[in-house]
Amino acid sequence: MVLEKNEMDGGTVLIVDDVESNRMILGEIIQNMDCSPVLAENGKQALEMVKEYNPQLVLTDISMPGMDGYELCRVLKEKEKTKDIPVIFISAYDNPNDMVDGFRLGGADYITKPFIPEVVQARVSVHLSLHQANQGLLQMNHKLQVSVTEQLNQMEQEKKNVLNAIANIVEQNAGYDESYMKRLKRNCGILAQGMQLSPLFADKISDSYVDTIELAVSICDIGKIGIPTELLKKEGNLTEEEAAVMKKHTKIGAKFLEDIYAGNEKNDFIRISTDIIKYHHENWDGSGYPEGLSGNKIPLAAQILAIMDRYCVLTEKGANGREEALEIMKKEAEKKFNPDILSICSKISRQFC
Repeated sequence: MVLEKNEMDGGTVLIVDDVESNRMILGEIIQNMDCSPVLAENGKQALEMVKEYNPQLVLTDISMPGMDGYELCRVLKEKEKTKDIPVIFISAYDNPNDMVDGFRLGGADYITKPFIPEVVQARVSVHLSLHQANQGLLQMNHKLQVSVTEQLNQMEQEKKNVLNAIANIVEQNAGYDESYMKRLKRNCGILAQGMQLSPLFADKISDSYVDTIELAVSICDIGKIGIPTELLKKEGNLTEEEAAVMKKHTKIGAKFLEDIYAGNEKNDFIRISTDIIKYHHENWDGSGYPEGLSGNKIPLAAQILAIMDRYCVLTEKGANGREEALEIMKKEAEKKFNPDILSICSKISRQFC
């Protein structure tokens, strides 16, 4: 039951009591405060009215048939949407133990019968004000969190823009074909999606992982920013000393990324990018660099890139057809690649560009 709604928005107060006269008395007191009283005969009915009217305060009798006031309070405090609604217990008894039990359940206050209007109004006013203040703080906190998140996202995007700009410079200095990186990114995404459907990798690859690996691939060689340009552009085989310098790009790139994100909580982009940058030249048999990792000690993202990089190199500008490239890679599988990933690669190879 809802008494006549006041024009002034002083808040909605749910009154729960199995005695009609008590409900009417409290309803009048609340209405005189320019608040809107909502009346319920029992705990079950009260829970339905909470859903409908979203009260800012609950006044509930303790002793009621069926669901009593304590049980009503317990249910309200257990639910996320109602846990912050203050509950004031009303009772004909001024028993300290009753008060303690009520407070333990999360009750905000306690008033006794017979009702003294001034006392009821004073206590209701205090808890309505506190509730409104708490709600205001929650809203302010939410807005602040949204603002901070937006700023962090903007900073994250700006860092990615810087990384991509540097990666583009590296590609130009190394004489990479612009289309090659686009192929590599797309094919890594396709392979990751294919692995997602395999029981061997389904628990390791999510939709966000697939999206992230495509972004991370674009900066795989960012460490070459620290390699002399003349070495990057050199045609023909490198000397042993030159090869040793070139291999340093993996650690340079990983350190560069860690420096940019220093002090930040590591997210998927940072983790996957670091794995790719540092370990994409590791081999399945441990013969790669920079740390000679073998088998599944090599991060999965780096394994994916290594296979697709080899495929893209072999098929670049029609050097080999799809099947020819896969045959070459099968012969290298036990040395260079994870045979399980190569098997999936072979099955979905028609999707590659």
